[in-house]
Amino acid sequence: MKVAVVGVTGMVGEVMLEVLKERNFPLTELIPVASEKSVGKIISYKNKDYKVVSLATAVSMKPDIALFSAGGETSIEWAPKFAEIGTTVIDNSSAWRMDLDKKLVVPEINANSLTKLDKIIANPNCSTIQMVMALAPLHKKYKIKRIVVSTYQSISGTGVKAIKQLENELAGVKGEMAYPYPIHKNALPHCDVFEENGYTKEEMKLVRETQKILDDKTISITATAVRIPTSGGHSEAVNVEFKNDFVVSDIRQLLSNTAGVVVQDNVDVNMYPMPIYAHGKDDVFVGRIRRDESQPNTLNLWIVSDNLRKGAATNTVQIAEYLVKNRLI
Repeated sequence: MKVAVVGVTGMVGEVMLEVLKERNFPLTELIPVASEKSVGKIISYKNKDYKVVSLATAVSMKPDIALFSAGGETSIEWAPKFAEIGTTVIDNSSAWRMDLDKKLVVPEINANSLTKLDKIIANPNCSTIQMVMALAPLHKKYKIKRIVVSTYQSISGTGVKAIKQLENELAGVKGEMAYPYPIHKNALPHCDVFEENGYTKEEMKLVRETQKILDDKTISITATAVRIPTSGGHSEAVNVEFKNDFVVSDIRQLLSNTAGVVVQDNVDVNMYPMPIYAHGKDDVFVGRIRRDESQPNTLNLWIVSDNLRKGAATNTVQIAEYLVKNRLI
C-alpha cells in the first residue's frame, strides 16, 4: 500500500502524518510530496526518515492513494494525472467539491456512496464537516428546513502566515500580514474572498457543500463566517429549523449515540464545547443544546471541532481507511 501525502510540509500535511501514525494506517511505503522548493527535505514518519519528492516523481512511483493538501491549483493540475495511472486521490482543496462527477465525503454520513470508479474524492471544507456531523442524524429524523450558522474560525484555517501574523502582533513586531487588518484583539467577518452576492466563499461553501453532503437542495442555508484570534479549532453557533417537532432530550440522546460526536452540555457546571478542549481531538463536540423559543420546531446548537484534524486531515484518512477496508482500491 503506497501512500503519497501531497503538501506534506504544510500545516494539514504534517497533521496527516500524525493521524496516519496514530491510527496505524496500513501503508507499506510513504511518499512525501511537496513543491519544488521543499524537494529533498527530510521528514520523519514512525522513526524513519523520508526524502520529499516532486509531484512528477510521485506520479512515476504509482501510489495506491494520494492524500492532497496543496491548494486548489495544484489539485486541478495534478489530481487527474494521479487518477489516470490508477491512484485514488482524496483532495482537501475546494477544487473538486462541487464537481457533479465527484463525491464529497464525510465517512460517517455518505462513504457508502463510494465505488472503485471514484478516483478523485473531495474532502469537504472544515467548517462544513463539523456542522454536518451534528446535523446529519437530526436531518434524518426531523428533516431540516433551514439553517442559520455563524462561525468563529481559528486563524489556523488560513495557514502558517496567519499564525505568524498573530505571533508578531502579540510580540509587537511588524511583519507580513495574512489579513487586511490586525487579528489580535479583533474579529474579522471576512473568511476567504467575497463573491458577487456579498457573501464570502467560506460562507457559500457552508451552503453548497451541506446541501450536497446531505443530498437535499431544499434545505435553506445562510451563513456568516468570522475569523477570531484562536490558534486552533473552529466554533459554530447553529440555528436549525425542522419540518417536524422534537424533544430536546431526544436530540441530546440522538447526538450522544452518533459516532464521532461528543455531547458536552451541562450548563449547571459550565460544561460546553470550546476550541481549547477540542485541540488535538478527532471528535465533533456539541453543546448549548436548546430550543429556539422565538419560533416553532427550531433548535440552537454550539458546535466545536479541531479544524486541522476532523476538519481536514482526519476526515481524509478516514476516507482512505474506508476505501481499504471495503477493497475499493
